[in-house]
Amino acid sequence: MLQTAQRGKKSKKTAPEKPASKKGQVHERYVEAFRWMLTARILEDKLASLYRGGMIVGGVYLGRGQEAVSAACGIFLKKGDVFGPLIRDQAGRSAFGEPLLDVVRTYLGSVKGPMRGRDGNIHRGRPRENELAMISHLGAMIPVMVGKLLAKRMKGEKEFVGLTTLGEGGMQTGASHEGLNIAAVEQVPLVVVVTNNHWAYSTPNEREFACANLVDRAIGYGYEGHKIDGTDLNQCLEVIETAVKRARAGRPPQLVVAEVLRLAGHGEHDDASYVPQEMKAQPFAQDPVARTEKYILENGLLDEDKLKQMRAEIAKQVDEAVATAQQEDPPYPREEDWRSMSTDELIDKPSF
Repeated sequence: MLQTAQRGKKSKKTAPEKPASKKGQVHERYVEAFRWMLTARILEDKLASLYRGGMIVGGVYLGRGQEAVSAACGIFLKKGDVFGPLIRDQAGRSAFGEPLLDVVRTYLGSVKGPMRGRDGNIHRGRPRENELAMISHLGAMIPVMVGKLLAKRMKGEKEFVGLTTLGEGGMQTGASHEGLNIAAVEQVPLVVVVTNNHWAYSTPNEREFACANLVDRAIGYGYEGHKIDGTDLNQCLEVIETAVKRARAGRPPQLVVAEVLRLAGHGEHDDASYVPQEMKAQPFAQDPVARTEKYILENGLLDEDKLKQMRAEIAKQVDEAVATAQQEDPPYPREEDWRSMSTDELIDKPSF
């Protein structure tokens, strides 16, 4: 489903239309994307176990149910592109190049992690590699991404794309509307992937928005809009790849809305008991990892032994990352060369 706003501005060069895939045709990066999905699932299962064992302070937020969309978000970005992942984007982070050790070090508070033990779980980033640190104030990643893309344009850079993600709840915030609007006005090469997981924490869709489909907003913003089944990896790869190519070629910003069900609570502290059983039987509630694995086996892309080997390799990498981070020290404020207070005296003297 593609919706395009008619614009009165001077037209730009357009990307060639990508032909629809023939029935049964598998995207060339299908198995690669599945590996990133499986990496996220195995890693997050381990993090959840550590959290339940009292070894992680703070929260653990799982991308269970969103792995196909997320993997497709990270896999098509090139060097020079910018990625702004959100709370459930571990698959995309891994596909974009984030090391597993960075993830585990952040959760376990290692001073060697990208956040140097100062912030936990999902707020990490790698700005030097163009992976923006996540902002918890939902919707705020969009204007930050737009600013980043404008800065790259002002520096004379060419053929770059920015992709950021959002849940359907976050799409209702003021920052989202402002960011989406200015991106279209300035025609920056932006792709926004919205995952409608049907619950913004415990708030259902009918209490979040009144339009029939979120993708309908693409017309009003001046975007090209696409709606996909977020549990179908092949569809996620086809549509998000096309959206990235369109943005890179100078088309209007792209809005992709994926339908899924969050297959876990908002975080590990939430049992999601508010989700009705009948919703769990809907097509969008399928487990994308299980669905993709089934497809791989039925179509002979890999056999049982290869899948077993893949799982074992990933589990080993995760275990090694955890073992390394567990041996590392937390930060010692007195020995740090950076702190929120500019001097030791300010730390020692109360401000009241």
